[in-house]
Amino acid sequence: MAWLLGAGVVALVLANVLLGSYTVSPADLVAILGGETVPGASFIVLEDRLPGAVVGALAGAAYGLSGSLFQTLLRNPLASPDVIGIGYGAATAAVVGMLVFGLQGLPLALASFAGALAVALAVYALADSGRHTGGRLILTGIGFAAMLQAVISYLLTRTDVRTAGDALHWLVGSLSSSNWERAALLGGAVALLLPFAALAGSRLRILELGDDAAAGLGLDVGRTRLGLVVLGVALTAVATAVTGPIAFVAFLAGPLARMLSGGRTHLACSALTGAVLVLGADFLAGNAFGDTQLPVGVVTGALGAPFLLWLLVRSNKNGTGG
Repeated sequence: MAWLLGAGVVALVLANVLLGSYTVSPADLVAILGGETVPGASFIVLEDRLPGAVVGALAGAAYGLSGSLFQTLLRNPLASPDVIGIGYGAATAAVVGMLVFGLQGLPLALASFAGALAVALAVYALADSGRHTGGRLILTGIGFAAMLQAVISYLLTRTDVRTAGDALHWLVGSLSSSNWERAALLGGAVALLLPFAALAGSRLRILELGDDAAAGLGLDVGRTRLGLVVLGVALTAVATAVTGPIAFVAFLAGPLARMLSGGRTHLACSALTGAVLVLGADFLAGNAFGDTQLPVGVVTGALGAPFLLWLLVRSNKNGTGG
């Protein structure tokens, strides 16, 4: 299944690069990637569409991986970073950094990470060090999300209209400002975190056996949980700093990947599913509404909200919602 999802990512990257208001032929794309200059097409491909597709794929993979980590670690499909307030922690810190301190690039990513980590640790502590993985943790996270949303709204009312407009566009989640500098920042961060994610897969499978069984197998449960939380926070924070908080990707990717993997947790499939979701939503946002181009977060939000309601209904019927 991972190979099929990988092929889907490649196909969507090509669709986003080739198709749109200006169609680029495959021959022109090959020529451009080979170093030739094709009038008109070279700028569109190299400075607009290709950086956006690369950032979209990387951000989707980071969100998908982070969501799957949290959902598996906390044994609750609702426990994704964007539902339990961690995404809002990253967004709030980033908005403060942008509006108050004028941060960009790596400093903004670090501020986003600090905000997300602070919220994650607070939620984790108030949920009794992660032992309450049901309603208490979800409600604590929702409470933090509401509080942080109010902080963001206050900050937006205290700044000038133009700056507030730019911040609002970022808060929706968009790939329109993607460039190679941002792609390099996100790619470097994801490459740095991937080895830790690979190690996390085996530890997650042990934790799924239960805390007592994991401890019996020699795993330091508390330290492992904390390390996985920090890893998930880092993935969410760096993606949020570059693209803004793209709604529901982290929430959707894990359950969809689990369905495609026959009910098993598969972090690689979760990452690829997240990339497919962002790239597919970006293609729809740019091509499905005529001359109107929507931010990618609008489309993912429209897809994710019904899925959240369905999952809540199913969880209530099954008694698994916490």
